[in-house]
Amino acid sequence: MNDAARHTVKTEYWHLLQDGRVQCDLCPRYCKLHEGQRGLCFIRACEQAQIVLTSYGRSSGFCIDPIEKKPLNHFLPGTPVLSFGTAGCNLACKFCQNWDMSKSREMDTLADEAAPETIASAAAELGCRSVAFTYNDPVIFHEYAIDVSRACRAKGIKTIAVTAGYVCAEPREAFYQHMDAVNVDLKAFSEHFYRTQCGAQLAPVLETLRYIKHHTDVWLEITTLLIPGENDSDEALNEMTRWVVEELGSDVPLHFTAFHPDWKMLDTPPTDAASLTRARNIALANGVRYAYTGNVHDDAGGSTYCHQCGKKLIGRDWYTLGEWNLDPHGNCTYCGASCTGVFDEFPGDWGSRRQPVQLKDYGK
Repeated sequence: MNDAARHTVKTEYWHLLQDGRVQCDLCPRYCKLHEGQRGLCFIRACEQAQIVLTSYGRSSGFCIDPIEKKPLNHFLPGTPVLSFGTAGCNLACKFCQNWDMSKSREMDTLADEAAPETIASAAAELGCRSVAFTYNDPVIFHEYAIDVSRACRAKGIKTIAVTAGYVCAEPREAFYQHMDAVNVDLKAFSEHFYRTQCGAQLAPVLETLRYIKHHTDVWLEITTLLIPGENDSDEALNEMTRWVVEELGSDVPLHFTAFHPDWKMLDTPPTDAASLTRARNIALANGVRYAYTGNVHDDAGGSTYCHQCGKKLIGRDWYTLGEWNLDPHGNCTYCGASCTGVFDEFPGDWGSRRQPVQLKDYGK
């Protein structure tokens, strides 16, 4: 068996069209492919009149990150997470901050390979509490991500999806049966922005957010990359944060992170810290209990505060934890109010380290 065949698996979400093309039904892009063509995501293709995943078991590399880097601030704080991605993406964001992987059209990007059981065993050996599908969107490697999640659960390892949430209803339900936490990248609160800057639609992302919050037990946090002049107006931030509180509840953490010029938006200036603080303050004023700033050094914006008494619960210096004022049940030690999240009795101490790993050395 050649390498291409070894990494190609059949998929479930597609149907044959009357004109002989095959439509991929994984995401709302609904790519309609002739024999031999690939979808926009690059790693799903039409072969023998069906949609196949061409990158099963292959990765762009593995790295141990702090969980806060995903970012997740209310899910096992301070613990290490084994992170990996593949090539390609089902969105076309002009501002992509990981374009070298998500926009890759070269299978050489996928230099590492590992079976699901190897990843789970390596995570356990490396002391990682969780495995994250990140760097590019796990929606497009749906089958591989689910198999990795199954293997991880068998060893008591949690799994995390870092995603844009652009997925159809049936595969979405199948996917989130196997996830423990998710950070959804809500690009903006505008159909125009999604259409012109991402080549996508906002409505399916909002449906994903509603589904995760109201129909699963998956821990949910949301990130918005603030791009100057594009999605950072007071009006847009007011509309988005009010929607989050009304539709998802006040306990869903929001992260506002800084854009830096990249990919096809090199002429757009980076986000200043004041804009992130402004967004955080708008969110808090609209009832969001946990709003954060990211990609900047901001003690106040990076720390967690009690929604009832206002005292600092978890202090953060970039990705390193400082103060810890939660009791073993996740309650404020000052006033007893509950802080929603998934917490251990004691925080982890991984800190800000980022450690690349070769899985061939583990999981044997």
